[in-house]
This record gives sequence, structure tokens and C-alpha cells, in this order.
Amino acid sequence: MSIATNTGATERPGDFLDDLSVQDSPDALKFVFSGGKLVLRGQALPKSGELKTRPLTPLGTYQGKSVLVGVLEGEVPEGFTLSNVRATYGVLPDDLFGLAGLAHQIVEFHRTHRCCGACASELQKGDPQGGRGRYRKCPNCGLSVYPRVAPAVIVLISRGEGPDTEFLLARGPRQAPGVYTTLAGFVEPSETLENAVQREILEEVGVQVGNIRYQFSQPWPFPHSLMLAFTARYDSGEITPQPGEIEDAQWFPALKLPSIPPPFTSSRRLIDEALGTLSLTTR
Repeated sequence: MSIATNTGATERPGDFLDDLSVQDSPDALKFVFSGGKLVLRGQALPKSGELKTRPLTPLGTYQGKSVLVGVLEGEVPEGFTLSNVRATYGVLPDDLFGLAGLAHQIVEFHRTHRCCGACASELQKGDPQGGRGRYRKCPNCGLSVYPRVAPAVIVLISRGEGPDTEFLLARGPRQAPGVYTTLAGFVEPSETLENAVQREILEEVGVQVGNIRYQFSQPWPFPHSLMLAFTARYDSGEITPQPGEIEDAQWFPALKLPSIPPPFTSSRRLIDEALGTLSLTTR
């Protein structure tokens, strides 16, 4: 049976407003991190005043509430737990899951950009006035740095027609046991998205593709990617998995797929939408 995809869960909510001047308040939404993980009380965000943090960074407003992110001071108190942001899908409501991704990207930006890459001076928070948004600035040489967004292509490759359609799916060493997914990779400097699709597929599984079609995009804050989803048709070549990157890759009949990624992923949306055009369903 088909499960509805929900790639929008990783997006900031539509009525979220950037506002770098918001202040803390009793009803503020606070995303607190420790060691790169989100601090939760049960299945909810901590309430105001429950945790001691370093100075909070304002993100904006959502449904009239201030949204802020901070880093926990000291140990995690009893009654609280740590969770990878990705693992909070289905735990937090979708809107808060999307905001948690934004918060994680911003707190990681500040953690990994403490010093200037040009002169090694300590970076300072930039003045957001003038529409420049979030950035850090070097007081010595003037270099400005902004939160990183790394574009990556993700591709569903198919061959055959109708109920005879097959998808080329693969699994890597970090994939959950038994799960197969679409192919993906980062875009290189001075490379078009289409060229990135062809290069990544050739590198990872040794086949040539054509009829490359853009489908949609998805923020992927794990930690700072933007997924650009494509479909492509198989042209030629035999599957040759790239050592160290691909453990296994196979052609799977559309009517008999292996375990595939969860509904909030680009991979799952690509597969489900392709099956929809064939009037087929996932298991």
C-alpha cells in the first residue's frame, strides 16, 4: 500500500518569518542543542526556563511566538534526553521538525565558523541591518561568511515501460540494513546539475543515463544540504558499484521493490511519484 510522502517536513513552515531581533519570552520556542543533538523532554521541546543555555540566537517568529536556538550549558539534566534531529521525525510535529532543522543548521554554522579562514582572527556576529541576514564577520580583514548550503543531486534511474519498469537502487555502508535508495552526490564547482547527475551515476554504479528531468527540491539539514531531485532513463553500461561508496546496486522491478527510505525523504518521494505515474503502489 502506498504511504504518502512528506518531504515538506524538512522545510521551515510557510508562516515562519525571519526576524533576527526577536527576544526571549515565556512562550518562546527554544531549540537547545548539546553536542550537536537536540535536547528534548519526552517528545517535546523544553519549556522556557527549564534549561540553562549560552546566549540564545534569534531565528524569527512562528505563529506569534519567538523562535530561538541555543547551546546547553553543562550536563543534560535528569528527565531530558538527546536526539539527532533526523530521528525526531514523527516525534516532533512536522512544523517543529522543520524548525529544528533550521535551528540545527544555524547552531552548527556558529560552531564551525569561530575563526576567520583568511587570517584566523576570531569571527563576530555580523550586523543584520541592511538585509544581509545571518552572517559572521572578521573584525581584522573584513571577511564575511554565511551559513553553508551544499547542493546535492538525487536521482531515480529507470528502464522499461509500464508494469515492466525497473528502478536502479543502491545501498551504501551507512544505509540502514536492507534499505535501498536512489543515487545521490554533491555538485562540484563549475558543474551544472545535469552534469553532476551524469558524473555521480557513472562514478557510483558505472552506467550512462539520459533524459534527465528536474522534479523538485528539498532542504536537507543533516547537516546543511539542499537536495535537487531528478529522474533519468538508463542508456547503457553494466552496474559496477564504486568501492567504499556502494555496497550493492541492483535493478528492481517496480512491482517488487526492497525496503526503501521513509516518507520524508527525497528518495521516497521520487519512487512514489514514479510509481504513481505507472498506477502502481509501494508495498
